[in-house]
Amino acid sequence: MMRKKPISLVSMLALAACTVGPNYIKPDLAVPATYAGPQGAPPPGQTIDPAHWWKAFNDPKLTDLIDRALKDNPDMASAASRVRQARLGEIQARAQYKPVVNADANATDVKFSKNAGFATLARAFSGGGNSGPPSGVALPGDSIKTFAVGFDASWELDVFGGGRRGVEAALARTEAAEWNRRDAAVTLAAEVADAYFALRLDQEQIAVIESEIERQSRALQIASNIAKVGLTPSIDVTRQNGNITATRARLEPLKADLDVRKHALGVLVGQPPEALMGELSGPLPALVPMPEIPAGLPSDLLRRRPDVRAAERNLAASTADIGVAVADLYPKFSLTGMAQLISTTLGSLFAGDSLQLTGTGQATFPLLDWGKRKATVSVRKEQREQAYQDYRLTVLQALRDVEDPLSRIDAERRRNVLLRQALADADRTAAADLARYQAGLVAQDTVINTQVDVLRARENLADSDAQLRQLSVALFKAIGGGWSEGAPSTG
Repeated sequence: MMRKKPISLVSMLALAACTVGPNYIKPDLAVPATYAGPQGAPPPGQTIDPAHWWKAFNDPKLTDLIDRALKDNPDMASAASRVRQARLGEIQARAQYKPVVNADANATDVKFSKNAGFATLARAFSGGGNSGPPSGVALPGDSIKTFAVGFDASWELDVFGGGRRGVEAALARTEAAEWNRRDAAVTLAAEVADAYFALRLDQEQIAVIESEIERQSRALQIASNIAKVGLTPSIDVTRQNGNITATRARLEPLKADLDVRKHALGVLVGQPPEALMGELSGPLPALVPMPEIPAGLPSDLLRRRPDVRAAERNLAASTADIGVAVADLYPKFSLTGMAQLISTTLGSLFAGDSLQLTGTGQATFPLLDWGKRKATVSVRKEQREQAYQDYRLTVLQALRDVEDPLSRIDAERRRNVLLRQALADADRTAAADLARYQAGLVAQDTVINTQVDVLRARENLADSDAQLRQLSVALFKAIGGGWSEGAPSTG
């Protein structure tokens, strides 16, 4: 018998070290060695910081708007709150399998019924009268007061590691929440930049149209002078004036869209929609050429993209959840202890004889639950499979998010070169046709048509420049730019 005790102790220690459920191993997903799309490279000596990519545009107003948005946008505040919530979940998970100690105190006053069934027996013990209860006995109609203070402690032993798996899941979810917060920062910075460059496009197109109206007004003046001396019919003046009116009409939708962009930026920086109306109406910094963006390697996405990191952490949490469910298939062991001081009088409550001790060990064995626990384990496994597929899809989508802007930027750069050549040709044609019209060699329709061609060419070039900027923003977002390694989480 003496030799069995060490064996039992070893067995208990082995059980205590047992952690059921699968251990998490990070999946090794295959990614291409390089991107298919052509990559740019910054000029020699120039580097782009992915954490603050917007500074590569050399636009202080853009930098200011993004900094304000990252500080005050409600989405960022919500993401930070979710991180804090996840950390509180860690505390709950760690506390679940630790001893719980409570202190309690109570006073009880029981008045016995005069018509209780034991009234006759009580009177017999008291001599048949109601002169008062004998020592330790309460007569019908009398009362007993009891006072008690004490502590109780309970502890569910984490024999099979369900609690440890719960902590693993909570830690992984905290890390996922932190990566989601960083992903919110990446998305927000890109949204601000996209809205800002859309606003700059509206401003540029308005400037193009206003410049074209000035040029057409000069042509109108020439037509008026020629008509006055009888060299051309007066209908030419009317026709040119109608062309100017039609061009002015194109300004109104752009002005409305400009206000919409300002409203969007106001909300993105955490302000009312009209808050930036005045600030964004004045002169803004000149736009500079697009930066060349090195996309890096596809393998960098697994480290750089916050949404990929969050998906991987969710997979780790789902794996740990399986262990929590498996632990419920095994017996549960708990210890309960209670120490109380109980007395019928306050004066003797803290005397040694008032001490009452209670200790309980309990084991609960699952016998019949109609497959509920096993079904829960299967549910957790399916949730883990879903998390794995979500992780795979996130990685694949991240690769596509990079490939798409790489291809589009390359095509748009070539288109931009052609549009600049087309504008130069349209300008030369318009100047030549105007000179020929003044000499009476061509009709005014030819001049008006070339003016329309110039306006269209300028608008197309402005739109191409804006698309290059917005595609650059999309590429910066796709490679996971907008957060710093080791940056402390908000809150």
